[in-house]
Amino acid sequence: MAGLLRPHAGSFAAVVALQVIGGIAGLAPLLAVAELGRTLLAPGPADHAHAWAVVLAGAAGLLVRLLFTAASSGIGHLLDARVQLSLRRLLAERLGRVPLGWFSRRGTGELAKVVGQDVSAVHPLIAHFPGELTSAFVVPLVSLIYLFTVDWRLTLITMIPVALAVALVPLMMTPRRQREEKELDAGMGRISSAAVEFVQGIAVVKAFGGGERAHRAFRTAAEDFAGTMSRWVRGLSSIAAGMQLALSPPFVLLVVLAGGAALITDGSMAAPDLLPFLLLGLGLTAPVAALGHGFDDLQAARRALGRIRDVLAVRPLPEPARPAEPRGHRVELRGVHFGYEADGGAGHKADGEAGGEAGHGADHEAGQAPGREVLRGIDLVLEPGTITAVVGPSGSGKSTLVRLLPRFFDPTRGSVLLGGVDLRELRSADLHRKVSFVFQDVRLLRASVADNIALAVPHAAPGDIRRVAALVNLHDRILELPHGYDTVIGEDVKLSGGEAQRIAIARALLADTPVLVLDEATAFADPRTEQAVRRALAARAEDRTVLVIAHRLETVADADTVVMLEGGAVVEHGSPAELLARNGRFAAFWRSHHSATTEEAGAGDGVRRGDELR
Repeated sequence: MAGLLRPHAGSFAAVVALQVIGGIAGLAPLLAVAELGRTLLAPGPADHAHAWAVVLAGAAGLLVRLLFTAASSGIGHLLDARVQLSLRRLLAERLGRVPLGWFSRRGTGELAKVVGQDVSAVHPLIAHFPGELTSAFVVPLVSLIYLFTVDWRLTLITMIPVALAVALVPLMMTPRRQREEKELDAGMGRISSAAVEFVQGIAVVKAFGGGERAHRAFRTAAEDFAGTMSRWVRGLSSIAAGMQLALSPPFVLLVVLAGGAALITDGSMAAPDLLPFLLLGLGLTAPVAALGHGFDDLQAARRALGRIRDVLAVRPLPEPARPAEPRGHRVELRGVHFGYEADGGAGHKADGEAGGEAGHGADHEAGQAPGREVLRGIDLVLEPGTITAVVGPSGSGKSTLVRLLPRFFDPTRGSVLLGGVDLRELRSADLHRKVSFVFQDVRLLRASVADNIALAVPHAAPGDIRRVAALVNLHDRILELPHGYDTVIGEDVKLSGGEAQRIAIARALLADTPVLVLDEATAFADPRTEQAVRRALAARAEDRTVLVIAHRLETVADADTVVMLEGGAVVEHGSPAELLARNGRFAAFWRSHHSATTEEAGAGDGVRRGDELR
């Protein structure tokens, strides 16, 4: 926070200075009443000129207080807006650079809470706390200085309520209270994540009669949070009640009257001198009471800053100090090992659970323990102009393997090279111009169809956008939308899974990168669309390097090279015909899928391909 406030030091100093002046000026009416009382109650004739001067001074002080505290509050809120904007920009910049696997350990609701609620929770700390803290120290200090000039003994008695309230503060910050506060924050994060999952999946689960199971997680999270909140409130209620009682006006007046009466009755203090203590005694406790009322907000802001700091502390993928330039687009994997770490670099879950386009459609290498290797000694060469298909059972490491090419992760050991250059020696911007990717489950932006297609090439010509849309059999469908290519996805229309996939493929074709990574990108496409996409991908097959996770026999049959993975290692590698001739693990894999295809679709294209390969 100090670093964020440093550019706004002038504004911050202005907030404090204005609040100091306003706080001191706010004592003027109380001092005027006290001085007026002492003047009028003094023996002899009243000094009318002095009395009116005191009244005017009190009124002027009230006006100064209103003006200066209003200015302090206004500048504080403007400062808060600038700091929140800075925080959100920092979070967006950092989240755009962290390894995608880091997202797999965090739910959508949790991250939304950090970027939204947690940043907003900083508001009291910036907009209110400086002024309240200044008043809480300056106003009592000035009051005490004045009261000590009247009677030091009654001044000490007047401080008793404040001392009692301050003595209770440590009880609100015990390790147990701090644990409960962390549990509250964690519980709210679970509620947010459960709510997002419930809303996103309710249509599917209700269709299969699973509505009760679908909201069970949300209900459980809410009930756990309610239990934690109840324990927290019970633990703090007596402490908070004690502080409110100590700082309440009746208790303050009782203490001052009791002390003043004792001093007056023994003749050690004049009766008119009691009046300043009755007035300023309340002024002494009011700022402290206001600060105490905002204690919960300040604690919430402190915890929110801690979570924001944790996100900002995530290490981004390192950028090279001296970027290299690849020579061609031959892809090599040399002795690649990869394991999910416990510190969040990749997460302990599969990258198939990560958010966004990059996080879906994986073969769910979930359940991997932190530190366990998912890929073990992968050696591969992907030549330009070839299609390499990766096959294997679920959990074999297929998704992890293909995600190394766009550098969603860095290998634990070994290296991935493009054109003879380690990917870690390329700038991210350069790498993204060389490698594009399309995954099975696509997330589109809330923007026009044209903008979604041109995401990688923002200034693409409309004709080029229409050309790639036609290549994936999508142009006619787009023209049927309410505003054609200007139709906003998510507002004007909601596209099907197959249509979203075709937009993602069109996006990759428009980017026209020499390396293309596909995770069964036509899984939701109809046969006609799939053929159109395959023709479009083959249009530049002579110089494009393609790596695809293959589940369909047609995709495998189209490949130049097949890589069979099991347990994170390459068990077979060669052309489809060669691997079938070996009658090994790939052949068994082919036969099982061939049988499933025959049962589901009859003697279709996959069967004919199988016969051709035999």
